[in-house]
Amino acid sequence: MTDKQAVVDALQRLPENVSLDEIKEELKIMASVRRGRADVVAGRTKTHQEAERLLESWATTWNSKQSGQTRRLPT
Repeated sequence: MTDKQAVVDALQRLPENVSLDEIKEELKIMASVRRGRADVVAGRTKTHQEAERLLESWATTWNSKQSGQTRRLPT
């Protein structure tokens, strides 16, 4: 399905009184899902364990910045 056809189908599923902001949000979500699916097909994914490590690293970095520290935990 082309991007244009996906947009037309999405618009047809929305109620008649939908706002432009709601349409924009729907299209942003749809585009994100399509990019994610393309990433999976292309092999641009992380394992669950890799994702957990990344999240922990980001949280640690963010917490360090919040407390005025700049150190990072080793990975």
